[in-house]
Amino acid sequence: MASNDDIEPCLTAVMPVYNEAATVTEVVSVVLAQRPVQQLVIVDDYSTDGTWELLPLLAANEPRIKLLRHDINQGKGAALRTGISHASSNIVIIQDADLEYDPIEYCLLLAPILSGKADVVFGSRFLGSAGAHRVLYFWHSVGNNFLTMCSNMATDLNLTDMETGFKAFRRDVIQAIRIEESRFGFEPEITAKIAKEKVRIYEVGISYNGRTYAEGKKIGWRDGLRALWCIWKYNFMGKRQ
Repeated sequence: MASNDDIEPCLTAVMPVYNEAATVTEVVSVVLAQRPVQQLVIVDDYSTDGTWELLPLLAANEPRIKLLRHDINQGKGAALRTGISHASSNIVIIQDADLEYDPIEYCLLLAPILSGKADVVFGSRFLGSAGAHRVLYFWHSVGNNFLTMCSNMATDLNLTDMETGFKAFRRDVIQAIRIEESRFGFEPEITAKIAKEKVRIYEVGISYNGRTYAEGKKIGWRDGLRALWCIWKYNFMGKRQ
């Protein structure tokens, strides 16, 4: 399989950021080191830990970075909505600011799109992969599998990891979808909406370096309940785009 070094620039990475001062410098450096990255859109969701003060320094003399900031904290989905609207490359990928997902693996997500087979690619933490996976919370994985099952029942897809934060899209596909969720409901919402668009969806196995809550993990059980509501809302409550 081709590596990132073999792929010409074709990619916008959209990075929502909220209180990631400990990791944002490293993740920006790793993202920009990947050959396919033509643009990096960073959306600071009103960080209060010094992240925002770091970002202009990282963007200085780097024309590929587009830096945006919300005036109030709105949530990951809102940051993605802002960032995706400013994407200009042919392919858009979601990149968290904490290195749970490795930019070195962009080539895995890009390959099905660049070969003309896929319009959307999910990076699955649960599909067989040669990559390493950090061992963390049992009940968190149970919750992910349950939400994926519920989503699959509603969409008639056979995904293994609906909740993954590592997704790639053809830009025309993702920019045609109106994103309504402002927090972590983005994942079930976008899955429901792309399923209705009948686009070609692929999954690839990825590595995963999950964080503990002490290390800054933000998603909790309330977000799981919201995800269930979003699965119902965006699959069964009328046509939404």
